Amino acid sequence: MVRPTLSTTSTAPSDVSADVLVLGVLPGKDGGSPTLAPSAAGTVDALADLDLTTVGATGAKDQLVRLPGAGVAAEGVALVGLGSTVDAAAIRTAAGSAVRQLPNVDAIALALPTDSSELVAAALEGAALGAYAFTRHKGAGTTGPTRGDQRIEVVSPADVPADATVRPAIVADAAALVRDLVNTAAGDLGPADLADVAVAQAEGLPLTVEVLDEHALEEQGFGGILGVGRGSERPPRLVVVRYEPAAATKHLALVGKGITFDTGGLSLKPAASMLGMKTDMAGAATVLAATVAAARLGLDTRVTAWLCLAENMPSGSATRPGDVLTLKNGKTVEVTNTDAEGRLVLGDGMAAASLEQPDAMVDVATLTGAQVVALGDRTTGLMGSDDLVARVRAVADAVAEPIWPMPLPEELDARLASDVADMVNATVGNPSGGMLLAGKFLERFVGEGVPWAHLDIAGPSEHKGGGYGWLGKGATGVMVRTLIGLAEELQSK
Repeated sequence: MVRPTLSTTSTAPSDVSADVLVLGVLPGKDGGSPTLAPSAAGTVDALADLDLTTVGATGAKDQLVRLPGAGVAAEGVALVGLGSTVDAAAIRTAAGSAVRQLPNVDAIALALPTDSSELVAAALEGAALGAYAFTRHKGAGTTGPTRGDQRIEVVSPADVPADATVRPAIVADAAALVRDLVNTAAGDLGPADLADVAVAQAEGLPLTVEVLDEHALEEQGFGGILGVGRGSERPPRLVVVRYEPAAATKHLALVGKGITFDTGGLSLKPAASMLGMKTDMAGAATVLAATVAAARLGLDTRVTAWLCLAENMPSGSATRPGDVLTLKNGKTVEVTNTDAEGRLVLGDGMAAASLEQPDAMVDVATLTGAQVVALGDRTTGLMGSDDLVARVRAVADAVAEPIWPMPLPEELDARLASDVADMVNATVGNPSGGMLLAGKFLERFVGEGVPWAHLDIAGPSEHKGGGYGWLGKGATGVMVRTLIGLAEELQSK
């Protein structure tokens, strides 16, 4: 994990010593020319008369223009677009975008409009998120952008607390953990390997970790996880990570889908659809990272993460279409499609988590291709109990993670009917409402009286195009910031 060094300073921008000084640009109003955004720490006189149009700066989000550093202490200047609205989300995005696009710069100073501690925190968080790099699989002699030990300083005279960098660094670390795990090749990250990561992450923190192997899963009735993992030579695991501060009055349960590779099982995916299926454990990585962050932040919310881990492979021992599995709550499922496996492992985890009667339960999963069809690659699908759905949506909006609530129509219950079991896991040949049908399936594993929210991150978990904001190509760490925010909000209730 690449971690930048974060700091703040109230030094005037012109006098800040750095390799690159980053200034914000606002687009022109009503067809006017773009302008330098007033830095909270003062103006840069050397650039006061610069015609931004001559250097191509427009103020558009994600645009970065490099200039020589004449007239300032920094060796160079970069102009980053802020977009038309300057708020915490815009500052976070601009800071992250600038750092992402300056990968070979050792020392960066961000002189953006940060005249409050909230905006300083947004700049620090965005910068730390933008400094991410994944290099695990790079070979010897690889050339290209490097991060190394980047030093990032936010320039602002705002009255920021001495520990201003702590939370942004922890949040960025949580996102980086998710991105590292999701970017890792599946051959290097099976169920037992991911369980080992959870154990390692808990070291030195007030966390306890319980790992259930295939024998314990059999003894305790986790038929969904066992059924999905039966075809692989790498047996499944259920990992339970607990953070239990003495002062906590609320309990948040997080359940994550952790399919370390998804071939579709005997209902084999086409070759093109199988590419990228190493990312199918993003939900488990997300709930792990959020729980670790809660412990590092010392939150007064009890958080329990349930990592439902299996590799979905075809073999002579694999679950067949038509087989019936008994899940943790005793309900039986006729497996009509072995490629609808995520809901099977989540059903086990949710049923087990419900037994503890948490105040809120959120499951996170790269669950359905239907989510991508309905909401695209950047917006998470949200379903569940009305009150918790509203709360999760409010937190996601506050941290600028796109999300949209979806219905759970009662008429879909009829499609889950089975002739031989309590339900089927999929309706083969009828793809309509696929995201909603998966939600209705999961609803059956929510304990009575347990508030529940389901996050389908199938599209947003991985970015496949060019960079934007603090995100480059690859895993995104989506929803980990929302889950941290939710845990923070619950501690005040």
